[in-house]
Amino acid sequence: MLKLGAVGGLAALNALPSTALSAPARTLNRDSARSLPTYLTGVFAPVPDETSSLNLVVEGAIPPELAGRYFRNGPNPYPGVDLGNWWRGDGMVHGVRLRHGRAEWYRNRWVRTLHAPPTLPDGTRDLRVGPANTSVKHHAGKIMALVETAYPYQLTPDLDTVGVLDFGGRLRSAMTAHPRVHPGTGEMHFFGYAQQPPYATYHRLSPAGELVRSVPIDLPEAIMMHDFAITDNHVIWLDLPVVWDDAARERGFPNWSDRHEPRIGVMPQNGGSADIRWFTVNPRWAWHVGNAHEDRAGRIVVDAISGDAADWVATQKIFEGVPGGRAHGHLYRWTLDPATGRVGERHLDDMATEFPSINDDRVGLGHRYVYSPTTPLMPTRHNRIVKHDTRTGRRTAHYLGADRVAGEAVFVPARCGRHEDDGWLMAIVHDLTRSSACLVILDATAPARRPVATVHLPRRVPYGFHGEWIPDSEVGVE
Repeated sequence: MLKLGAVGGLAALNALPSTALSAPARTLNRDSARSLPTYLTGVFAPVPDETSSLNLVVEGAIPPELAGRYFRNGPNPYPGVDLGNWWRGDGMVHGVRLRHGRAEWYRNRWVRTLHAPPTLPDGTRDLRVGPANTSVKHHAGKIMALVETAYPYQLTPDLDTVGVLDFGGRLRSAMTAHPRVHPGTGEMHFFGYAQQPPYATYHRLSPAGELVRSVPIDLPEAIMMHDFAITDNHVIWLDLPVVWDDAARERGFPNWSDRHEPRIGVMPQNGGSADIRWFTVNPRWAWHVGNAHEDRAGRIVVDAISGDAADWVATQKIFEGVPGGRAHGHLYRWTLDPATGRVGERHLDDMATEFPSINDDRVGLGHRYVYSPTTPLMPTRHNRIVKHDTRTGRRTAHYLGADRVAGEAVFVPARCGRHEDDGWLMAIVHDLTRSSACLVILDATAPARRPVATVHLPRRVPYGFHGEWIPDSEVGVE
């Protein structure tokens, strides 16, 4: 496993995003294996192969109406390769098929991305080249593996790679790993950011999957904009002080900048860059947005996991594999008032969590609940999956214990649900002391209770990034 195969090593190197090209891949041998970076050890350690298993062991009872697939993406470099950073590994999607109250199969597959030089003959970035390792999203019957530095790659419901998806040649920028689908219109909103002007571009897909709008967004410099938000009428931009300066390009990871003015932009969905109203905010970063909405007073409310400059330094250690990196991100709220120009900011919860999720039927609309887990990236004595009530400030948690940790908890709405939290939470839970993992299904109305069902997976699953529940009915599967 510690020998670099010629094909696998070249594939992994060529799949690096453009931001990583200045830091070459390192071949691991027995000596280097003794001092591996943290992203190649423990719960983060990649698996060396693809497997398939049928008829998984289930504790409890899987709700019969759950007919579909849970897919989760994450970086998984080829055996023997150190790409110098956690987020550079080739994408691997782990999937569990649920139907008729059974867990029919588990399988894991690398996303077969294009292995070619990352620049074209004219010197521009080849957006077909990227690891597709961050999230899985479906829209208009297509399943996409996403990374923010390249085009999406389309997958089949069985996790085979179809190929690059550029929406009929109309997409001319990278695509964020966090697109948002408006529940009322069925349109998918997304953006791409770049290290050269235009530093960001806004896009919109029709419900049928046609790219119908692309608008360049003016920014003062190249920033890391991992996520954004929409409301019923607006697009929300996070122009925060994490930038791709020369030093960041060299190291392959963005830097905190004290000189970059932190601000949040509000743009009408049918507007452009000139229509954005910018609100200056306190200097903070935010990887992930839970949701945004317009309240009854016309104010824009944005909920995200956020931290300060010191926490960003800890975040750099995590991604660069330095021992001891622990960031403190907390659920945080910005309230932007267009009538007065004022901004309100406050913590909604003092517990360090990440990967916020909501009931996607509330995207862009008023929401009450946000779900987020503690992670191995943050200091905690008792790992848990947390349900935040943003109305009352109360917190409900499913305790996992000190030896188990969960990834992102995906909300799956109940078919005939009447309340926002009627449904289930699905998350992969990793054992920190044994080589095992499971898919846990919780009752979202009462997550502190025992799991509704626990699907035991046939192998260890590396800690990764983002997942999605894909109902059979939305991808034409029976």
